[in-house]
Amino acid sequence: MQELAFSKTSKAVLVAAALIIIIAGMKQAAPLLVPLFLSAFIAVLCFPVMQGLQRIGVGEKASLALVVVLVLIAGLVMAVLIGSSVDDFSRNLPSYQERISQQWQVLIQWLATQGVALPAGYLSNNLDPKAAMNMVVSILSGFGNVLANSFLILLTVIFILLEGAHFSEKLAAISGGKKGGEFSAVFTRKLRMYMSIKTATSALTGLMVALWLWALGVDYPALWGVLAFMLNYVPNIGSIIAAVPVVLLAMVQLGMGSAILVMAGYMVINVVVGNVIEPKYMGRGLGLSTLVVFLSLVFWGWVLGTAGMLLSVPLTVAVKLALDSKKESAWLGTLLGPASETSVEPSS
Repeated sequence: MQELAFSKTSKAVLVAAALIIIIAGMKQAAPLLVPLFLSAFIAVLCFPVMQGLQRIGVGEKASLALVVVLVLIAGLVMAVLIGSSVDDFSRNLPSYQERISQQWQVLIQWLATQGVALPAGYLSNNLDPKAAMNMVVSILSGFGNVLANSFLILLTVIFILLEGAHFSEKLAAISGGKKGGEFSAVFTRKLRMYMSIKTATSALTGLMVALWLWALGVDYPALWGVLAFMLNYVPNIGSIIAAVPVVLLAMVQLGMGSAILVMAGYMVINVVVGNVIEPKYMGRGLGLSTLVVFLSLVFWGWVLGTAGMLLSVPLTVAVKLALDSKKESAWLGTLLGPASETSVEPSS
């Protein structure tokens, strides 16, 4: 039987149609996919810990049990830190929004006295500061809805960790022996490295933000610390999103001077962590261009909702690492990376 021959245009159309169908299916399956993706990334973080325990003589089942206990403790600590704060902040949100609107009107009047005449409703229609406060509630509520499936997430993490030791062997078997095994080893090693370093630096960022806001007397420092921790997974853009509502809150609660100090604190923390500490340990091949970060934020947020925005960069980095791990697709990984990865050393 003669095989059908497709032109390059026909193949491109077929690939595009398949991608559209896959994306539409992912969007419909978002309530199931988000907990699974979150479970996979938690397992990636936990697997080196489990291996470390086994290297010091702890049995496989005992090490798994210890890791599960650590995950439970971490989840409970986060729930205690933000649970009451989110409820209290939601109750006080209308009051904060009203005070922000009053401050906004003062700013508009001051601009008018300086000769900057704006059309009526221009700032309120195009720059609504209350939307920043609503965004916080939306992000935390979306993440809370995901954590409502904590039992499913925990079970999935356990099964992934049980299968993790043999996952590379399975990939090697289906990908073509030794070559497939090398691809699997490189991909999993780089992904674990990225997730471990990013989680550590995000935790450091959240802790420093919480301590700085607590020292300044801003309400709900633990809540803002957790928000900074989660949004630090989104380079460049995430730190801005995390800072805006806190600066507004500091302005209405403590005044313009404290708001400037809050802004300065966020800038210093993100410069030190993002531009000094993180690049030192992250290494080449684990970054994304700013454009790709923004597009991934929009894309995964649209496909998977609010939780997809928080998972957008880890998911895109996983795709990039998979592309980088094979010679045939390495050029696509280079396109997703920052400009520094494409620079070529001058020949002598």
